[in-house]
Amino acid sequence: MKRVVVRHTEKDDIPALIELQQRVYPQIPSWSRRNLRHQLELFPQGQLVVECDGELAGCASSLIVLWDDWAGEHTWREITAAGTFDSHNPEGRTLYGAEVFVDPTLRGAGLGHALYEGRRRLCRAMNLKRIIACGRLPGYHRHAAEMSPELYAQKVVWGDLRDPVLGFQLHEGFSYCGVIENYLPEDVESGGHASLIVWLNQDYDPERPTVIPEEIEL
Repeated sequence: MKRVVVRHTEKDDIPALIELQQRVYPQIPSWSRRNLRHQLELFPQGQLVVECDGELAGCASSLIVLWDDWAGEHTWREITAAGTFDSHNPEGRTLYGAEVFVDPTLRGAGLGHALYEGRRRLCRAMNLKRIIACGRLPGYHRHAAEMSPELYAQKVVWGDLRDPVLGFQLHEGFSYCGVIENYLPEDVESGGHASLIVWLNQDYDPERPTVIPEEIEL
C-alpha cells in the first residue's frame, strides 16, 4: 500500500509543482514561481501538497473570499487576481479552491481524496462556512456539438453521463450549483466552462469569528 501524506506547501516544493502541473495540463499555462511564492506569503495555511511514498504527487491551492463579491459570473483570472491570490480576504467565510491536480500516473491511489480531506480540515479549523470551487468539465468537448455545458453537467449529476472531475467532486460530498461559462478560456477540453460546486461545513459556528492559526494540523 502506498503511503499518502498531505502537508502544507513549502517554497522548496515550487519547482516540482510547476513541472508536475505542466505534465498534468500541458495545454494550460502553469503557475509561475513568482505567483506560487506570493501565494505562500499571503496565505500559507491554504496551500497543500500531497506526497506518495515520499515523492510530491499533487497539490491543492486555496484562498479565502467574501463570496457575495463573486457569486455572479466570474473567471478564474478575476477571482484569483491572475493567480497572485491578491484577492485573498481573511474577513471572508468561504474557502475558495483555486487549483487541484495530481500526478496522472498515480490516479486511483487516493491522492485527490486526501487533498479534498485536507481542505475540509482547513475549513473546519478556521471556522469557515463552506468550500466553493469551479471544477473543470474535461468530458464536455465530446458532447459540445449536441448540448450546452449546463445540460452536460446536469446529465452528469443525473447519472446519464460520466465526467472524471465533476463525478469525483460529487463523490466527495460536494453539491453542484450550476455552470460558470468562460471561466477558464484556455481549457479546451471543457470549452472554457466550469461547474460551480459547494461543500458546507456542518461544524460552522456563525457566532465565532474566522480563525487563521499559525499552524493547522492536517
